[in-house]
Amino acid sequence: MKEGPLKNKGYAFAIRIVKLSQYLQTDKKEFVLSRQVLKSGTTIGALIREAEFGQSKADFTNKMYISLKEANETEYWLSILKDTNYIDNDIFQSLHSDCKELIAMLVSTVKTSKQ
Repeated sequence: MKEGPLKNKGYAFAIRIVKLSQYLQTDKKEFVLSRQVLKSGTTIGALIREAEFGQSKADFTNKMYISLKEANETEYWLSILKDTNYIDNDIFQSLHSDCKELIAMLVSTVKTSKQ
């Protein structure tokens, strides 16, 4: 997998999620939800990178599909953080927008790789 929008977006999103987790732990003293969103949010990009060296087309597709599931889980944690007032609506909207974009890109990648 060459440098491309999905790989770059996954990495940039992971950086934002790490910073969010640091903010939640330092400023909000929130340690459970911050770890959940950290795990799922950084796994997205890690799996995209891992798929780069998939052993087969099926392995590539599987890793991308798991990345899609992690993105969906991250969207859930972001909503929980917003609805419990750990993050404000502006932070939520920005991260949610990026997460939805990743989900759309991953759905397209999985569909294309299954053909």
